[in-house]
Amino acid sequence: MPAERLLPTQEAEDLIALVKEIARDELKPHAADAEENEKFPRDAFRLLGRSGLLGLPYPEEFGGGEQPYEVYLQALEEVASAWMTVAVGLSVHVMSCYGLATFGTREQQDRWLPEMLEGELLGGYALSEVQAGSDPAAMSTRAVRKGSEYVVNGTKAWITHAGAADFYTLMARTSPDAGRGISCFLAPGEAQGITAATPERKMGLTGSITAQLAFDDVRFGTDRLIGNEGDGLKIALSALDSGRLGIAACAVGLAQAALDEAVAYAKTRTQFGRPIIEFQGLEFLLADMAAAVESARATYISAARRRDRGLPFRQQASIAKLIATDAAMRVTTDAVQVLGGAGYTRDFPVERYMREAKVLQIFEGTNQIQRLVIGRGLR
Repeated sequence: MPAERLLPTQEAEDLIALVKEIARDELKPHAADAEENEKFPRDAFRLLGRSGLLGLPYPEEFGGGEQPYEVYLQALEEVASAWMTVAVGLSVHVMSCYGLATFGTREQQDRWLPEMLEGELLGGYALSEVQAGSDPAAMSTRAVRKGSEYVVNGTKAWITHAGAADFYTLMARTSPDAGRGISCFLAPGEAQGITAATPERKMGLTGSITAQLAFDDVRFGTDRLIGNEGDGLKIALSALDSGRLGIAACAVGLAQAALDEAVAYAKTRTQFGRPIIEFQGLEFLLADMAAAVESARATYISAARRRDRGLPFRQQASIAKLIATDAAMRVTTDAVQVLGGAGYTRDFPVERYMREAKVLQIFEGTNQIQRLVIGRGLR
C-alpha cells in the first residue's frame, strides 16, 4: 500500500495504522484458504466489531467511531487490500445501518443502533429482487399493516449475508404506488418466516454468502418502520450513494493488492538475464496500473470530502464507483498478464483478484446505471 496517506488528523493516522495491522496479521493470512473452501468469515467480522471498525462513520453516542467518510473509506480500502470478502461485508454492514442512523427516530436509534455498531451484530441490505435489480421501484415484496404489526411476503435476491445477518434493512411495498409505495423496515434476522436459499455459486467472492431471502408471513412490530410509509425508495437511493463510495474504496484496495503483487513478481522474475521490470514494455504496463490506482483513489476521496462537508455528492459517488471498479477490472487483468502463466494458476492470488473485480462493476448499481446517473446530473 502507499507509504503515506494524507489524513486529516493524528487520530485518523492512528486508526489507519491499526487497520493496516489487522489487515496484514489477522485477515490476509486466512483469505486464500477461506475463498478456496467457500468459508464465511464470521469471526473476521467479530474481530472488526471488537476493534471498533463496524461503525466507523457513525456517531460516538451510539457506539460508532464518528470518523469522516474520507477516513472510513481509506480504512475500508486497507481491509479490501487484504481480503475482499470481508471488505465488501463491512461496506454492506455500514450501508445496512444507514437507514436507521439517518432516518430513524431518536427512540429507534437509542434502542437498536448501539448494538448494531458496537460489535457482535452483522447487517444485510434487502433491496434487490429477481425482477427489480436496476429498477428497485419494480419490487413486489409486500408489507401489510395489521394492527400493531407488519406482515411481509416476498423474495429478495442477491442478498449479501443472507441467512447469516442479525438484521436486515428491508425495502418492501406498502402501497401499489410505484416508487412512492415502498417503505423501509429494520427486520430482525431471527424473525420466524425468514429463509435463505442455497447460496449462489459465484465466480468470485466465494467466501461471502449471497443468496435469495424469502419472507413468508414474517411479522414484526410497526415500531420497525424507518421513516414514514412511502419513504423507502428515497432512503434506499440515499444509502446507495454512500454505499457506492464504499465499493469504490473496495475496488481501489483490490487494485492496489494486484499492483503490489505484480510489482513484487516483476522485480524477482528474470528473463534474458534481467528482472522483467527493467523491460520497458512491462514497465509501462505497471506504470499505467499505478496511475489507474492513484486516479481511482483520488476520485473516491474527493467525493467523500464533498459528503463530509454536506455538499451534494450523488454524481461524484457514481463517478467514483465507475472509475474505481473499471480500474480494478483493468488492473487485476493486467496483473495476471504481468505474471504470465503463473498468474493464471492458483499458486498466486492475482487470478482470484481478477475474479473478484468483476462483480464490482455490477453491484451497488451496474456501471451502466452509474453512467445514467452521471448523465442525468449533466442535464
